[in-house]
Amino acid sequence: MGYRLSICIATRNRAKYIGETLASIASQVTDGVEVVVLDGASTDGTPEVVEALVPSMPYLKLVRKTKNGGVDRDYDEAVTCAGGDYCWLLSDDDPLLPGAVDKVLAAIGKAVDLVVVNSELRTFGMDEVLDPNRLRLDQDRHYGPGDTDRLFAETSAYLTYIGAVVIRRSLWMSRDREACFGSYFIHVGVIFQAALPNGALVLASPGISIRFGNTQWRPKEFEIRMVRWTELVWSLAAVSEGVRSRLYRKRPWTSAKSLFFYRAKGTYDISDYHAWVVPRTSRRWERWLAATIARFPGSLANLIGLLVCRIPYRDSNIHLLDMKASRYYLPYLLGPGKGTVRRSA
Repeated sequence: MGYRLSICIATRNRAKYIGETLASIASQVTDGVEVVVLDGASTDGTPEVVEALVPSMPYLKLVRKTKNGGVDRDYDEAVTCAGGDYCWLLSDDDPLLPGAVDKVLAAIGKAVDLVVVNSELRTFGMDEVLDPNRLRLDQDRHYGPGDTDRLFAETSAYLTYIGAVVIRRSLWMSRDREACFGSYFIHVGVIFQAALPNGALVLASPGISIRFGNTQWRPKEFEIRMVRWTELVWSLAAVSEGVRSRLYRKRPWTSAKSLFFYRAKGTYDISDYHAWVVPRTSRRWERWLAATIARFPGSLANLIGLLVCRIPYRDSNIHLLDMKASRYYLPYLLGPGKGTVRRSA
């Protein structure tokens, strides 16, 4: 059977969450839609949770791997295994909002190469909405093949979230994905590797409910956000240097503000300094600054971060939760049961 849309999920050790995500899909699937779950060698009950759903979801295909290839390789393999004209690279712990699949099917009917799905952001327990509209849009936006810079400027920060991406499979397969392996953002590398011949459509109405604070790579956040993301952005020749430099520093590890932010979050310390900063700068002043912040008392940095996040600005409430998820947050330091923020898995 030919599929119009393949919902592709790369997962690992998400037995607690993937059932809810698949249930949100099952209530919306119509003819012409399949679901491909690629399990990256889970050591918990993730494959068993998925397999138990197959009898009630005949369009669900589980691909089990004996070795985890990392997020980039696993999503690429999921797309390779898919049979749809378009692939939605959905995350494994974020349920769909009602009507999301129909909205995506209508969007790909416009024959664009890329559809970006807006989302709402909820607390870890999904009981409170932190942000009802992550893209702050009140109407859909269309981008032509000559609008690469505008598309990047207006969506790249949001597109660090892979679950927003619905892409034409033939375009994905035609581009150099291997060059993006290890970046943690293969989808961004594929999208902005060259102009999109048939353009893109960004949906204003949210279709996904993101579970805040459940990322599995928080311990590597400094590496991923400050180094891997930066190196990927500055490899995107299809985006003008002017746009890239306006949005992203080429050497963010030299920014005292950025370093202090990650220190307060508990994701930057002296080991990160030696692993990621030292090999990328030989300037004594920059090394001194980065080392000093890496050694700054984490609990004090977190307290300052908490105070700054009390000042109203966009995403201040989200950054406040980031501070409360820090290993330096005082209630967390006091011991089990003392904290107020649930930790990610």
